[in-house]
Amino acid sequence: MSGSGSTAIRSATSREEAEVSSPSVARRQLSAQMRAKRLDAGMTIEQVADEIEWSSTKISNIETGRSKKPAVTDIRALLDLYGVSDTRERDSILALTRQSRERGWWNRYDDVLGGAYASLEAGAKNVRLFEPQYIPGLFQTPEYAEAIAQATLIRDPNDIQRTVEARIRRQEILTKEDPPDVWAIIHESSLLMLKASPDLFRPQVERLLQLAESPNSVTLQVLPVSAGLHAGMGGPFSVLDYDAAPSLVFLETNTDGLYLEKPPEITRYRRCFDRLLAKALDPDAVPDYLRSLTA
Repeated sequence: MSGSGSTAIRSATSREEAEVSSPSVARRQLSAQMRAKRLDAGMTIEQVADEIEWSSTKISNIETGRSKKPAVTDIRALLDLYGVSDTRERDSILALTRQSRERGWWNRYDDVLGGAYASLEAGAKNVRLFEPQYIPGLFQTPEYAEAIAQATLIRDPNDIQRTVEARIRRQEILTKEDPPDVWAIIHESSLLMLKASPDLFRPQVERLLQLAESPNSVTLQVLPVSAGLHAGMGGPFSVLDYDAAPSLVFLETNTDGLYLEKPPEITRYRRCFDRLLAKALDPDAVPDYLRSLTA
């Protein structure tokens, strides 16, 4: 990618949408609230379906977040049925409904992003991630992102360009007014593999060094090869926490990934992350380690 192309990507902005909180997270918050309101009303899904003359599937989809754009009129009807009369509470839930229907910048890249992860990441309060093979997307330079796109069999130049643009847009959460707390563990092998491409290696290591040393919301650790077998050998994962929605785990694949929400699954991956923490370099030692790579 030429220098001018990289500059264009770095300055890419969306004029079709204002920056909004994640619609996917809003939808998950709404789902949790609507299920709670139904239970408070002492009703089953089947009873609600009979009373309001909807299908049980429609109500279930609202409560599980499968309804991608829940209608404000539908949510209002359910609140009426559940006896939710407090004006502020109703207004808050209806506002959440409208937010869940909004478009974020990621909608412009549906063809290359594939899945809801960018939206879910954008609304997270805490991000805990482990990456065994690549530099995490939040930390990639445009040139590295382009090389990864090509290495993973993206061939169309336009798709590559859009993939890189989307990756750089994701990184804007690190510099927003209230950024998430990001704690990342990368395996040393991801850096050693990168040494085979000197033109990519130094800028990418310098980017990581900047993140490790600058006052920001990022904590970076490196899991050394010498650590041997480890708890993250099943592959990359992220644990996302939210202010007002259930936590989830994302398991990345070549196309999209798996989203886990059951409490035992969340607990399992938190323990994996804690085990990886214990074997990784101390965050304070990471800057000197990164400098040693480029010495």
